[in-house]
Amino acid sequence: MACSIKQSPLSITPDFIPKRGFNFNSNLGFLPKTKIQNCDFSTKKHLYISSVTKFGSFSRIGTICKAYEADKSQPLDVNIELPKSLEAAAQRVKISIYFATWWALNVVFNIYNKKVLNAYPFPWLTSTLSLATGSLIMLISWVTRIAEFPKTDLEFWKNLFPVAVAHTIGHVAATVSMSKVAVSFTHIIKSGEPAFSVLVSRFLLGETFPLPVYLSLVPIIGGCALSAATELNFNMTGFMGAMISNLAFVFRNIFSKKGMKGKSVSGMNYYACLSIMSLLILTPFAIAMEGPQMWAVGWQNALSQIGPNFVWWVAAQSIFYHLYNQVSYMSLDEISPLTFSIGNTMKRISVIVSSIIIFQTPVRPINALGAAIAILGTFIYSQSKQ
Repeated sequence: MACSIKQSPLSITPDFIPKRGFNFNSNLGFLPKTKIQNCDFSTKKHLYISSVTKFGSFSRIGTICKAYEADKSQPLDVNIELPKSLEAAAQRVKISIYFATWWALNVVFNIYNKKVLNAYPFPWLTSTLSLATGSLIMLISWVTRIAEFPKTDLEFWKNLFPVAVAHTIGHVAATVSMSKVAVSFTHIIKSGEPAFSVLVSRFLLGETFPLPVYLSLVPIIGGCALSAATELNFNMTGFMGAMISNLAFVFRNIFSKKGMKGKSVSGMNYYACLSIMSLLILTPFAIAMEGPQMWAVGWQNALSQIGPNFVWWVAAQSIFYHLYNQVSYMSLDEISPLTFSIGNTMKRISVIVSSIIIFQTPVRPINALGAAIAILGTFIYSQSKQ
């Protein structure tokens, strides 16, 4: 450890050297009784002792002090490591912030998305605007260097293509579902995604799972079926949209695992690249399914009914869609798939409850029971798969 000695401005020369037996310890307090020879130094500047070396025999002991003047000394390179308990606590706080942000952004997106679809029933265009806004945000972030530009190659984009196709189908199908039924009902059906994951992995990929995983599918499927059968405003298009979305997102997750192997692209940039490719895939289909003429007429009707607030609704649903997905992919970088699955289950609960309260969706007790059973089954599934 380096220490600083501050003294009044005086010079010590050989004439000041004490005789043998002088107790130097009485003056400086930390040096033994010694004889100093050939000592010539000035204390006009602060001194930093760098080393102290003893030499000699039992009868004669000498001490060499080496020091640097303050303006010639170099700073110490000190690395302070936090205890593992503090690191673990900091990591838990970080994950908690990710989860809270993820859930809050998702709730806000679903609220504005439903408002837009109620006034402007064009789910293909709404889905396209969400992807376009996210792509624009990330392009600006890369140009301004707010975010690091991803290092990709042709192989990366080839592996990303099937992921983007599945993501596009899942995104559009979910939006179509929410344009036809309540947000809560769409998310109740989407809570059955683990059942699709197990069935696809078992029969198409040949994977096997422990018995508790298969047993957890019983409450998932049963709860979704009970909720669908007792839905007051049941719509087949809305129901099938949610089911197709489940299947598409299962394939998206499977392709993502294969495409991410050996890649150094972060979760945020991976989702940005996914959004850009999905936008390129979706745009021609959106034009073919709905078309600019229908969009223009619907836009005028929405503005006449809602007013300027409608423009804010469209912007908000597009921005919050990108943000909540971006945070979810950033969370996946920090946590295990099991923790992410549990977080996704809790996210659905927050969306279902908040949408029922905000839109005052009528819910029968038997319908609520079905939703609770399905979500409980999803939680059991996530625990059984670890």
